[in-house]
Amino acid sequence: MSLGFLIDMDGVIYRGSQLIDGADRFIATLKKKQIPFLFLTNNSQRTRRDVSAKLNRMGIDVEEERIFTCAMATARFLAKQKPGGTAFVIGEGGLHNALHRNGYAIVDHAPDYVVVGEARSITLEMLDAAVQMVLDGAQLIATNLDPNCPTKNGTRSGCGATVSFIEKATGKQAFSVGKPSPVMMRSAQWELGVRSWETVMIGDTMETDILGAVQMGYYATLTLSGGSRAEDLSSYAFRPDRVINSVADLIEDIENDTMLPAWDHGIMPHAMEENERMMYAASRSM
Repeated sequence: MSLGFLIDMDGVIYRGSQLIDGADRFIATLKKKQIPFLFLTNNSQRTRRDVSAKLNRMGIDVEEERIFTCAMATARFLAKQKPGGTAFVIGEGGLHNALHRNGYAIVDHAPDYVVVGEARSITLEMLDAAVQMVLDGAQLIATNLDPNCPTKNGTRSGCGATVSFIEKATGKQAFSVGKPSPVMMRSAQWELGVRSWETVMIGDTMETDILGAVQMGYYATLTLSGGSRAEDLSSYAFRPDRVINSVADLIEDIENDTMLPAWDHGIMPHAMEENERMMYAASRSM
C-alpha cells in the first residue's frame, strides 16, 4: 500500500529556532524509504523557498517542492474560483508571491476578494479599507483562522484575530482555506499523490492539524512535542489515531513498514476508491 505524510512544522519539527530531537532522522528515514511527504504550514508570510531555507539552516535538507503553505492553498483555490481575478491583500511576501504565481493581480480598489494573511505591520487604514471593500461586494477570504502565533518573543495576534475585526465590522463571514479546512488538506493530499486512507497527518494542535485529519479520514497522529498535552484530549469530541512524544517515535515503524495498523491495510469500498480516483484525476487536469 502507498503511504504519504503531511507534516506540520512548528512543534513537530522544531520549536522556535530549536530542532526537536530526532526530527532530522525522521525526515532522513522518509527519504531513504522514498515515502512522499509535505510540510504543511498555516503561516502565509514566507514563500516555500523561505521555509525550505529555514529548514536547511536547521539541518534538515529539504527541497522547496516539499513545502505547502496556506498561501499556496489560498491562491490555488481562488484561481479555480475566479481565474485572473483581483485581490486586496493584508499579508506579506509569501501571500503576494502565491497570488501572483496563480494569475492574480493585487489591487487597492474594487477587488474581487479581500484576502487576509499574517502581517506584522497592519494599520487601521488598511483594516478600514478592507471593511469598505467587503461592504461594497468583495468576498472575504482568510488564509487561516489561527487566533495567535508563537514567536521568539512570546505570542502575537494571528490571522484569525485580523479576520474577526473585519467580520465584526461588516457582518460578513470569511471563508477560510488553511488548516483544518478540507480545501487545504485535500489540495496537499493531491500534491502527495496518495489517497485519503494512505495519508498520515502529523501535528501538535488538536484544533487544526488533528481536526483536519479526522475530517478527511487521514491517519491522525498527535505529537506532544508542541503545545498539546495528553491530559487535554478528554476535552475534545474527536481523537487522534495515535499519540506520540515526538516524530522520533515513528522511525522504527517506518523502517519496518508497520506505520499503519492492520485495519488500514484492508481493501476500501470500490465506490469510495473510484470516487477519489476520479477527483484526483480531475485535480491534476486543472
